Amino acid sequence: MNAIDLILAKRDGGRLEDEQIDWFIDAYTAGTVPDEQASALLMAILFRGLDAGELSRWTQAMIGTGTRADLSGVGRPTVDKHSTGGVGDKISLVLTPLVAACGAAVPQTAGRGLGHTGGTLDKMEAIAGWRSSLTADEVVAVLSRSGAVINAAGPDLAPADRKLYALRDITGTVESIPLIASSIMSKKIAEGTDALVLDVKVGSGAFMKDVARARELAEVMVGLGADHDVRTTALLTQMDVPLGRTAGNALEVGEAIEVLAGGGPADVVELTLALAAEMLELAGISHDPRSALAGGHAMDAWTAMVRAQDGDPDAPLPRAHEVEVVPSPATGTLARLDAMAIGVAAWRLGAGRARKEDPVSAVAGVVWHATVGDAVTAGQPLLELHLDDPSRLPSALDALPGAIEVAPAPASVPAPTLILGKIP
Repeated sequence: MNAIDLILAKRDGGRLEDEQIDWFIDAYTAGTVPDEQASALLMAILFRGLDAGELSRWTQAMIGTGTRADLSGVGRPTVDKHSTGGVGDKISLVLTPLVAACGAAVPQTAGRGLGHTGGTLDKMEAIAGWRSSLTADEVVAVLSRSGAVINAAGPDLAPADRKLYALRDITGTVESIPLIASSIMSKKIAEGTDALVLDVKVGSGAFMKDVARARELAEVMVGLGADHDVRTTALLTQMDVPLGRTAGNALEVGEAIEVLAGGGPADVVELTLALAAEMLELAGISHDPRSALAGGHAMDAWTAMVRAQDGDPDAPLPRAHEVEVVPSPATGTLARLDAMAIGVAAWRLGAGRARKEDPVSAVAGVVWHATVGDAVTAGQPLLELHLDDPSRLPSALDALPGAIEVAPAPASVPAPTLILGKIP
């Protein structure tokens, strides 16, 4: 076979055969197909798409470049969750130990932040001593003991995806729904979970800006789960307004701990409980996650998980040396708090990265003291910008014009609807 045949077939609207897909994924991963030919095929797929059969085989071929983990020895039903990324999305930090406290095993393979969206591993690494990379045997041991693990993807987890993802990032092919779906699902299927709940974000701070495309992506991913014997469902959730009250690594860990302790912002609690209910249903476990949260069992599972990965759950979280306060511009009701602007500000303060190899600051980020629908007073502290590098402040402030809108009192501004739909 040769790559030109595949490029021409897909360019002209044809269908790729199973053997062609298997050959291309293996050959590109091995380095025998050059980037320029792989780029041409990805662009053809962006314009022409992949049908359900092609996409299922493409995803299977990606999984097959590595190994599919065997978690049958864990002794509990396994279920995981994946978010497509947002601002202030610290849900995994609470959800993983919560669902473990209800009797499931949660093998959470997580990633790092890029651009305005935060990464779960970056957040967890704000905890003193916490270790992100476990071997396959360590993952099974930790899951058997505590039921919860948050782990970096190992080299054997769909290695084709690492090459294809990097190529998509520099060739303008990131937004292809088949390529997004296969990237996410190849890794989640390979991690060995029995069931999966997807949190597909929609809005200004999400990758998917409109509900129709988000629903299409969710439906495709749910279908891929079914094709590969992973029970899968998806929630569509809003990301026009950032989640909770913090965006930034140590800041979000602190907020997650507040939720585990029975407090925290209402939207974080609501979404955590909704996703937990979906995960437990797929796992076949009848348990009320709200009671596990209120009774302290989720906090116990958090402590066990952090310690199992060499972290110190009692160590104080790092704090910023400098805090810049942004006041409310008017008195009234907060009508707009743009997720993208808040995420970009946190990124520019040092909480995120422009390239995968860039370092991040544990302490940098944004705190907001009100959200959409809340009453505010002119001059009150509305945002706090946390940073340890003063040179970053001007560019972070430049991200904020237009991010905040205050409606004059007594305007009624409803809080945003958090959950927009479910698939299937």
